[in-house]
Amino acid sequence: MRGWQWRGLVLGAGMAVFMSTTALAQRQFQFFAQFTDAAGKPIGGVTEADIAVTEDNAVGKVLRLEPINWPVRVALLVDNGTGSADRLNHTREGVRAFIQALPAGIEASLQTTAPQPRFLVRPTTDKGALLGGVDLITPDSSAGRFVEGLIETVARFDKERADKEKGTFFPVVVIVGSLTAEGSSIRDRDVQRLFQQLAGQAMTVHVVMVGPTNQSGTTNVSNAIQIGINATKQTGGRYESIAATTRLTTLLPEIGTQVAQSHDRQRAQYRITFERPEGKSGPQVGGIGLSGGRGMTVKLTLDGHMP
Repeated sequence: MRGWQWRGLVLGAGMAVFMSTTALAQRQFQFFAQFTDAAGKPIGGVTEADIAVTEDNAVGKVLRLEPINWPVRVALLVDNGTGSADRLNHTREGVRAFIQALPAGIEASLQTTAPQPRFLVRPTTDKGALLGGVDLITPDSSAGRFVEGLIETVARFDKERADKEKGTFFPVVVIVGSLTAEGSSIRDRDVQRLFQQLAGQAMTVHVVMVGPTNQSGTTNVSNAIQIGINATKQTGGRYESIAATTRLTTLLPEIGTQVAQSHDRQRAQYRITFERPEGKSGPQVGGIGLSGGRGMTVKLTLDGHMP
């Protein structure tokens, strides 16, 4: 919901949901809506006749209402660097359970971050191949490169999203780092570009940092922690700091389930294009109202992103 504020979620006859945005004005405007019934089940078959769109209480014209079915694509990166040998079994168990929690047919990849970010399994929809890659996770004596892995993965997704042949999708990055060692060598401008790319696409970043918290005093580790926290805040993701490596066996599948639920929400949406009312061509789009003739609950976003 970047740039949007909304309230009044219950939608029915004579009721409306309002949003406001600071987006630059244009006569035609797009946003995304998910319609569900009282039980939370998506409502299909919604048509232009079922809704009305207003801006600052002035009626606009619905030009198109398109159902979308955009999947998530997942990148899982695991720290296999210094100290990872002690948690190898727990890491593998957690990664396996994470993969099993993903919906069938979802494209995912598996990487490690030491001695540098590298693929164990390149992007594939084959769960068997992903599960087979788990046994390839082996410890390395160098520090994992959490920040470099995050930067490279976000840049890859950014490039793929710009490639129309790749189709439209919602990127998800799940990355496991270390609270005791970080081997990335980065420049401020690389970090700035990272957050610019995160701001420009409907991506979710989930971060898990592992290790004793009293050993997180080095500059590199402190920077990685802050970057991880900021990335999850900006994208609506989840940040977890854990000391007990056994927690990986339950935490990673929890995140996998969260990704699956996000996939279900995001693929059951409609993209609405409407023509702004006469006189509504100022520098900003005002409050948007959406009303319908049958009881339903609606979630509205600017870009379809519902982590």
